[in-house]
Amino acid sequence: MQVLARNLVRRVSRTQVVSRNAYSTQRFRDIGQPTPASHPHLMAEGEVTPGIRIEEYIGRRKKLVELLPENSLAIISSAPVKMMTDVVPYTFRQEADYLYLTGCQQPGGVAVLSDERGLCMFMPESTPKDIAWQGEVAGVDAASEVFKADQAYPISKLPEILSDMIRHSSKVFHNVQSASQRYTNLDEFQKSASLGKVKTLSSLTHELRLIKSPAELKLMRDSASIACQGLLKTMLHSKGFPDEGILSAQVEYECRVRGAQRMAFNPVVGGGSNASVIHYSRNDQRIKDGDLVLMDMGCELHGYVSDLTRTWPPCGKFSSLQEELYDLILQTNKECIKQCKPGTTIRQLNAYSTELLCDGLMKMGILKSRRLYHQLNPTSIGHYLGMDVHDSSAVGYDRPLQPGFVITIEPGVYIPSSFDCPVRFQGIGIRIEDDVLITETGYEVLTGSMPKEIKHIETLLNNHCHDNSARSFASFSLQG
Repeated sequence: MQVLARNLVRRVSRTQVVSRNAYSTQRFRDIGQPTPASHPHLMAEGEVTPGIRIEEYIGRRKKLVELLPENSLAIISSAPVKMMTDVVPYTFRQEADYLYLTGCQQPGGVAVLSDERGLCMFMPESTPKDIAWQGEVAGVDAASEVFKADQAYPISKLPEILSDMIRHSSKVFHNVQSASQRYTNLDEFQKSASLGKVKTLSSLTHELRLIKSPAELKLMRDSASIACQGLLKTMLHSKGFPDEGILSAQVEYECRVRGAQRMAFNPVVGGGSNASVIHYSRNDQRIKDGDLVLMDMGCELHGYVSDLTRTWPPCGKFSSLQEELYDLILQTNKECIKQCKPGTTIRQLNAYSTELLCDGLMKMGILKSRRLYHQLNPTSIGHYLGMDVHDSSAVGYDRPLQPGFVITIEPGVYIPSSFDCPVRFQGIGIRIEDDVLITETGYEVLTGSMPKEIKHIETLLNNHCHDNSARSFASFSLQG
């Protein structure tokens, strides 16, 4: 029997070695980002980024060229690498317009789009030292073969070629916030700027990004689903670990293990009075028994983000006071979502939510005058959502909503501890936020799987939370 076992182990070991060698002999070209060859588990043939095919990228570029005035250029720079210290970079995130038009997820490039030349990409030139320290990056060959640029050059050729392109153009469009000195320092660019020929590109690209394609909506639904699952798991974790920092770490973990590349922003985890600080981000306090915790979070999946907020009592039970105020926010959330349809504007939704909240806060005695409302909620009811958290920010809130728009609906109240109202309400912050797709007939709530009804939240916390032994572990770990 022992001999048979040893022989079996040898055969299994040989099989494993052959399997590993067979896998390692597969050859694919590394271009510094996933491709169907290198990441078949993420991408299908024909996709440039997961879920988005090359035809869609080419179509986006054609639409932008159609919006450009005759004989104009659009210059789009990749995001810069930002350094934490002299040798340690922050995690890189691509500039949204550059990614939207090229599919390139890497730094160091500049793209130029025009009717005459199509897409011209200037790509970084890596040295052997760069590759040894940072790995391969997409260069001129990848620009032509993968991103399907009509023309591609090394970045060292940019001053000469781009200067000539600018010289023969009537207008030059670019994004000021993501501009690169590689082209803004060119004499021809500065000359065009002095003559008033330089315009803002975001006014055009943000228009294109408003209406999401079926492929984009698939990614946004998946991003929202991951956020809902991550937040739900974190909510169930909160009874045993009532600590802002732990819950922030937990929600990031839950999103990352489900496929998200990063969080859409640093999660807001505000316990007690910290919830009344709208963009609270310290996340360094323990949550007192009986207090609410507000968590505003979202994740990014292959370039598309979600944005979700829930407020709940980690102890498992809303107090009657908390329930009264929470119900006002919940009903406002639900009523505003019902108003989401083609033709409505975010500004109209905001006016509607303001009316509902003012009426409720006045009845509760929290608000003595409607003119003080903005001290309790200085935010809009929502914003556009897509590749950025505040997507298409160049588009105003008076734009009638159309099918394919994705917006947030996020009523809230943030009562400072010093606000002149009954003491029992001071220091409470509550927000309920959902992501909403505008459809032909109305709306689809992308985050609808995340509970927000009081009875559902309390049932989950009291009957489905992690084992109570977590409490003793949390108590021990927090004392440290």
